Amino acid sequence: MAESITSPQPSALSLLDVLRARRRIAPYVRRTPLVPSPWLSDLVGARVSLKLESLQISSSFKSRGAFNAVIARLERPGHAPGRLVTASAGNHGRALAAAAETFRLPLVVFTPADAPQTKLAAIRRHGAELRAVGRDYDDAERLAKGFAEETRAEFISPYNDADVIAGAGTVGLEILEDAADTDTLVVPIGGGGLISGVGTAAKAIDPRVELVGVEVEASCAFQTSIAAGRLVEIVPGQTLADGLGGNPDPATITWPIIQRLVDRTATVSENDLAAAVVGLVEAAHLIAEGAAAVGVAAVMSKRIDVASRRVVVVVTGANIDRAKLSARLSRP
Repeated sequence: MAESITSPQPSALSLLDVLRARRRIAPYVRRTPLVPSPWLSDLVGARVSLKLESLQISSSFKSRGAFNAVIARLERPGHAPGRLVTASAGNHGRALAAAAETFRLPLVVFTPADAPQTKLAAIRRHGAELRAVGRDYDDAERLAKGFAEETRAEFISPYNDADVIAGAGTVGLEILEDAADTDTLVVPIGGGGLISGVGTAAKAIDPRVELVGVEVEASCAFQTSIAAGRLVEIVPGQTLADGLGGNPDPATITWPIIQRLVDRTATVSENDLAAAVVGLVEAAHLIAEGAAAVGVAAVMSKRIDVASRRVVVVVTGANIDRAKLSARLSRP
């Protein structure tokens, strides 16, 4: 079996990498708003603001990392990207499909068979070859890596890729530029790419900023690993936060970054998540998918204590199927 094409990963990510990413992706992404949340502020006795990556192109922060990964490869001397392949719960696949379409590169996206239709439809719309055949995210990632090995396509991980992480880190730059006195950042954790990027940027700018990671109880690989002192495999359960389910690559570069930069972690229940999705609609008139609402859920349910602090919660995406949203809104 031929070896897949992989890109070299640096031993450490820096603020300079994030600044370079911002330069690359500026023509292709939005600077998203940072808005006060009177509802959450009153509820927990803090100054809470929301970073609305749900308003990003592709309705997800994933556009930042996807465009940076593609452009960085195009800029690399002696490197000519051919066919790309990725695994995704949906949002990364959609964002990478948009980047591949922009730069006329072929892309194959492996997803779980039950990934949200709104995400799958967007992947097809951008012209990528969609293979929605995985039993779950972990299976989709195994299939994507196997495809890369068999065809010598270049695998771009949604989290275990330095360029993807640096792109995600531009979220942290924008937050601290817009609210320099922020002392607490609340960030969802799936594979760890977003919190690794945001933490790299934020801690370099102000080491006093507290970085709080939030997972779902049904799939909390990193909290389990932190408690064990090593990266351990979990059995993921079903969750409304489909974008956060699954295990990270055993060799992921996000694990040492999380160990170094994340100050504390929390988990939220499915009921917490549902309440946060509904709360965002009713109180803020915002649509958020389950994965995007975990930070809000942690604040709402007081799984993390942020009283009297200056808090920014990253709302990562809005790609929720209508039926799922309707089911949550119709409950008493």
